[in-house]
Amino acid sequence: MEIRYIKRFLLFVLFCITPKLWGQQKISGKVITGDELDLVPVLVVNISGNKSSLSDMSGNFEIEAKENDEIRFVKEGYYRVDKKMTKEEINTPFNIILKKIEIQIPEVKIKYKPTGNLAKDNQHYNESRKLQALKSDMDDYMRSPLNQPLPNNTVSKTFTGHDFNAGQVNLFGVFNAVKKLAQPKVTKANYNETQDFLRRVRNEVNLNFLKKYGMDDEQIDAFLLYADKTRLLAKRYRKDFSINVVEYELKVAFAEYSKTHKLEGTQEQYIH
Repeated sequence: MEIRYIKRFLLFVLFCITPKLWGQQKISGKVITGDELDLVPVLVVNISGNKSSLSDMSGNFEIEAKENDEIRFVKEGYYRVDKKMTKEEINTPFNIILKKIEIQIPEVKIKYKPTGNLAKDNQHYNESRKLQALKSDMDDYMRSPLNQPLPNNTVSKTFTGHDFNAGQVNLFGVFNAVKKLAQPKVTKANYNETQDFLRRVRNEVNLNFLKKYGMDDEQIDAFLLYADKTRLLAKRYRKDFSINVVEYELKVAFAEYSKTHKLEGTQEQYIH
């Protein structure tokens, strides 16, 4: 009897767990920007599942998702892309194309059209002698010292009426003050603080993307010092440490670092 109940219990547990295992799985693909030299990683966010990841230096990404989840692709300077997962795309890698945001220059309108007559055109563009003299006099007046004290720029209490704010607490000001107190103040990191921050980066952030290019521990330490110097990592994030943010900053720094340092795998990547 006991064995029968145990078997039924195990089947019930398996029945409850199996849908969850099947429902959530990893999707993969590649982000294409159209610019082969633009290797800055793209932020991939599962809006429905509240998960996020970063694409690698080649644009490849992987994130947990299930059917009908909304996946968002975000990159600075590019239009955001939102995609709803279908059943077919769950098991098949797919490409995402990001389009660059166009920067529009405002149109400059020229009100006066030159006639070719120098005397007439100079009369339009050059200031009159009276206007030049007036500007010169105003400039001399503004630079001259004050001869009389300035009046008190206040309104008499007789005409101001009752001040309904007197004795009241400025809730908006209090809210801003509390918000400022809650955020850690950004200050320059000393030597010990910088070393502690870099040690935490080595222990908590996934640095496998550096090892993929053949970097040993000494080279990784040299790169971390470079990233801290160029991106001010210890100064900005030692008090507010976020693994995803720090990893993103490291990949941004690596995109520049790889242009001036020869690493295994980078040559092949640039050729393709």
